[in-house]
Amino acid sequence: MTGRLVLAATPIGDPEDASVRLSRLIETADLIAAEDTRRFRRLAAALGITPQGRVISNHEHNEGYRSTELLEVVAGGGTVLVVSDAGMPGVSDPGLRAVQAVVDAGFPVTALPGPSAALTALALSGLPTDRFCFEGFPPRTSGKRSSAFRALAAEPRTMIFFESPRRTADTLAAMSDAFGADRPAAVCRELTKTYEEIRRGPLGDLASWAASSEVLGEICLVVGGAPEPVPVDLSDPSAASTLVTQVLERVDAGERLKEAVAAVAAQAGANKRGLYDAAVRARSDS
Repeated sequence: MTGRLVLAATPIGDPEDASVRLSRLIETADLIAAEDTRRFRRLAAALGITPQGRVISNHEHNEGYRSTELLEVVAGGGTVLVVSDAGMPGVSDPGLRAVQAVVDAGFPVTALPGPSAALTALALSGLPTDRFCFEGFPPRTSGKRSSAFRALAAEPRTMIFFESPRRTADTLAAMSDAFGADRPAAVCRELTKTYEEIRRGPLGDLASWAASSEVLGEICLVVGGAPEPVPVDLSDPSAASTLVTQVLERVDAGERLKEAVAAVAAQAGANKRGLYDAAVRARSDS
């Protein structure tokens, strides 16, 4: 018998969102690798299921060596079920190492689809869903976080982020600075749970709300993509001076000149080569 690895999506809040297939696999899998074994056993109890296979932990600190153990079970013909605390394993949760190990060894990997916090938040945000990107958790430190958002300022697709409630206020403030206070966004909190809340509005308003409130629960942030820029004519001295100032401010903040020019030119719809030359001249004259 050929073994297999199964990535299974678990409920992001309401246990009743669990599928029949998930219940069946929990009962029959030879090995269950859970991000948090206690939370997994609470889910199994809520579903009225007793796992027949062995249950082990598989989290960010041990998934490197756990992947070898999971592979051994698959190679021996067993079914290994990988679950995270909520949603799909491997999406900002442990699971990738196991997939890579089993795929590299030539054994089957499949998935049991189900709840997704990212897609649920996107659908509820009221923002465009035809094109979107998932950016996971932003950097924790303020400098790296601001740099990451500046690099995304011209991203035209709707962006989805996860965030800790403790950092949500700071993150929204940094987003407002990088994307503009008027950029539409949504804060999605406690999805599918009793206290589910969706706050929609401009980033500036959401940042003010978070700064004056106690933000609790699981947080997903959805931000609208950058609007189509109105091209800037660099032959206009005033317009050129404004963009060059923006470039030099970003350089002073630590960005490389080429990266700063590319970001500002993309936002303004300006000619990148012309803006680069103007910025070089301005630096030489200063």
